[in-house]
Amino acid sequence: MVVRMRVNRSKTGKRRSHHGLSAARVTTDTAGSNHLRHRVNLETGMYRGRVVIDIVAAKKREQRRAARKQRDLRESGQATNEETTETKAK
Repeated sequence: MVVRMRVNRSKTGKRRSHHGLSAARVTTDTAGSNHLRHRVNLETGMYRGRVVIDIVAAKKREQRRAARKQRDLRESGQATNEETTETKAK
């Protein structure tokens, strides 16, 4: 069979000329750090001048969880990450 309505490369290229990728839009906030537009800045926790995520509280919560996990591992008798790094260093 023969293709009846064949489109040449030039016509195909002209149609696809708008398919090119654009660079990511980056915004600089008041603190001077860059982040993607319409997204919360993960370093400062701010969006459009307001604090949306409390970074300090999140960091404390993460440390508490890590300490609790280490304590539970020690109590159960399993090796913790600290212990395995110490044995590898020796």
